[in-house]
Order: sequence, then structure tokens, then C-alpha cells
Amino acid sequence: MADVIASTHPKKEDDSLLDPDFMTRLEQLEIVSRKIHASRQKGERRSRRKGESAEFADYRNYVRGDDLRHIDWNVYARLDRLFLKLFLEEEDLNVSVLVDVSKSMDSGEPSKALYAKRVAAAMAYIALCNYDRVTLCAYHENIVGFQQGLRGRRMMPQVVKFLDEIPIEGKSHFAVAARQFALRQTQKGVVLLLSDFMDKGGFEAGFRYLLGRQMDIYALQILSPQEVEPDLTGDLRLVDVEDEDVAEITVSKLLLDKYKANLQAYCESIRQYCTQRGVSYYLAITKHPFETLVLNYLRQRGLVR
Repeated sequence: MADVIASTHPKKEDDSLLDPDFMTRLEQLEIVSRKIHASRQKGERRSRRKGESAEFADYRNYVRGDDLRHIDWNVYARLDRLFLKLFLEEEDLNVSVLVDVSKSMDSGEPSKALYAKRVAAAMAYIALCNYDRVTLCAYHENIVGFQQGLRGRRMMPQVVKFLDEIPIEGKSHFAVAARQFALRQTQKGVVLLLSDFMDKGGFEAGFRYLLGRQMDIYALQILSPQEVEPDLTGDLRLVDVEDEDVAEITVSKLLLDKYKANLQAYCESIRQYCTQRGVSYYLAITKHPFETLVLNYLRQRGLVR
């Protein structure tokens, strides 16, 4: 298991994405779709659709032309009527994780980017352990990293390498990236979006592209403690880390209160937008352990069980 979490370049010990003990706990979980989607290939996931797998689902009356091999002859012997056995269809679950790697994510203590990568690695590992099909997508102004069709836990080192090597840079443009993703990922499934949503272009257009694919969408907004409760005083010159816009301000209690109110209103607007469209939204602060997020919150929301 050590090979799974090894970094491809030297880094601090606390920068490792997943702890081996935590990975063992993740192996007991599985990702659940609120809607079980059909894909083009049969797989390990059981569906509510009736098919020809080994697991019995129900009976129906025999009609002329049905496959005689599926008649339950024991029932016929008791009731003198022909019934056909129906079985659960087996099909793939596609799990996609979209990670915002724009420059604004490279801030806070703990780092928002590291937090997002850890959640992405955890969700990918759960899916791989259950033989789901995993897609990883990293974006800022557009998609800067994309891996599709990963399957089986042997692919976990590739997941870690992908997340480790993606640089945190560039401006965020969620709408462009979401459109590119929707064009590439044509199969339905579960989508987990990890971002701070600090995007001057807004968030609505990006969500519309994902909603158009009729996917099960989970949006995790990640903020740092310093963003939620800034500890600033005096005259400051603020520089936007993504586009280098400059603002000179004098920090006062009135200004801080206004900032907090604006941030709360913005987060609430995302939550309302998501709730009205069937998207599961959660605000995560990086001071809270990501392990708790995965094991508790995502379980409560029904994404994992």
C-alpha cells in the first residue's frame, strides 16, 4: 500500500494525499448514484433494470417468444402456470471528479488545493475498489488534466501521480471547463465538483453544462479559515492572485463585517442554485479534517455508504 500513496517528487510528510489506515477504511465504502444509470458496457454495478445477470429480481407471466431457459419449472409444477424469472441488470457506474486547480486554490492554511486533492483521491479510491469507472478532470481557465476510464485499485498510483503533478496556477473559468468536460464525458454518472468557486465569471453557466448531461452532481465548495474569518488590520494593498487586480483598502470592523456578509450571501446563492436543481451542495472549511468529510458528511448526503 505504500506504493499507492508515494509521491512522484519530494515533499513534506503532511502533503501525502491518503494515509494507509484511512485507505483501509475507504475500502469498506462504495459510491452510490441517486439514479442508477445505464452505460454502454456491462460491469459490476447492479441496476433496477431487468436483465440477465445471476441475481433474481422478480417474476412475470410467460408470453410466447420468451426464452424457455428462464421459465421457473418449479413454480409451473406447483401452479400449472408458466412464469418467467427476471434478473437484475449489471452495469457500470461512472464516477467523475472535477478539481479546480486555479491559483486561488493555492491559499489558506491548510491549503485548499491540497484539501481538494485529498478528497479527490479518497473518492477515486472508493470507486476503484468497487470497480467503478473513474474520470479525473483538473481545470482552471480550461481543462489542464484529464484521465478517463480508470478501473480497479491497481490504477490508484496513476490517480495519485495525476493529482500530485497537476500545478496550481492560472485563472478560474468554470464555464469553459465545464463545457469541455461535458463534451468529453458523454456517459451519465456521478460527478463530484471540488472548487472554491472564486470565479469572476460566476458559477451558473458551468453548472448548466453539467446539468444538461443529467448527471448526479455533488458540489463541494472549499474555503480556508482565513477566508471565512480574516485576521487583517490597517491599510492594505490587496492583489488578486489570479488576474493581479489591485485594491487598496483600510480594514475596519465595518469593512470586515461587510466582507463576511457578502461571502455568506455568495455561498448561500450557490447553495440555493444547487438545491433548486437537484445538486447536492456543501461548504467545507479546510480546518475540518477531510477524513470526517468523506466518512460522515458524504455518507449523510448519500454519495457513499
